[in-house]
Amino acid sequence: MDTSFKDCAPEVFDMSRKIERAIFTNNFYLVIASLIVLSASAVVIAAPEHGADEAAGETRTSISRHHVRGGRDKPIDVEETTEDYDVLVTSGDRKGTETRGSFAKPGVGSSASQSASYDFWIYEADVLLFNDDDADGYFHGVDLLFDADTIYSAADVYAVLYLSYEGGPWNEYGVTEDFTIFGSSGADEYVMVTELMSGYPTGSYDLLIELFDAYDGSFLAAFGPDETSELAYLPLEDYNRDAPIEEVQVVVNRGGGGAMDGWLLSAFLLILFASAMRKIWRRRNDTLMRIDSPAPCWKEESASRGGPGFSR
Repeated sequence: MDTSFKDCAPEVFDMSRKIERAIFTNNFYLVIASLIVLSASAVVIAAPEHGADEAAGETRTSISRHHVRGGRDKPIDVEETTEDYDVLVTSGDRKGTETRGSFAKPGVGSSASQSASYDFWIYEADVLLFNDDDADGYFHGVDLLFDADTIYSAADVYAVLYLSYEGGPWNEYGVTEDFTIFGSSGADEYVMVTELMSGYPTGSYDLLIELFDAYDGSFLAAFGPDETSELAYLPLEDYNRDAPIEEVQVVVNRGGGGAMDGWLLSAFLLILFASAMRKIWRRRNDTLMRIDSPAPCWKEESASRGGPGFSR
């Protein structure tokens, strides 16, 4: 009796092979599509954060306390103000920034080659930073002290203050009250303590002071990071970004590698899932085909000869 493999329901094995190829092809396309989606997700996750800050489009708000007289130690004339400004400008040429000083008329004692006056100057400036609630090294409080001097015995002036984000254009952030300076005295320092509430992304800032005549608004003097390092590279952010630290352990991976590892792991799990599904479907379809297929050839031959117990 010949019961070789090729004689036993060949259509069963052919159909099983076709089903296996179809399942493999479908799973292959599924894995490829999943990898594409995960790659796109990784690009989005790895996008830089400060670009999102620039696109936020939030207006700027700050609260300031003015020590018109008495300096930091003994303020005797204190005023409080709230400042609201448009969105922070972060790109462009700083030298081409149009500040108030660029529009104001030259002050007394100025030459044709410059707008600032020889009769007024800012002798020194000092900055103290405060309020770093999340302890990341960036502060939302700016305590500015500056001493303006003049050749005259007394003069009424005011100042406009600017911040520059990462070397970008100057953005006005505050204006002082009118105050009186007395010659070259050091007892007429002005202090402006500001808390940045919103609209200031985390980064490095420079600070600029422009001095004006309180009588006619003429531009008198300017003092900034080119004159002193005290006004350069200030690590700042607004109050909304300076969230206090909570007692929760959080692991943050800011590099692109973290996103890459995440989607590679997901792809590996998808491949394992597809492989398991392939095996399950293969076994299931092979079982169904064997149930529906004709009886093996040795049983057919046995039946044709009279079944079990056949005798000549």
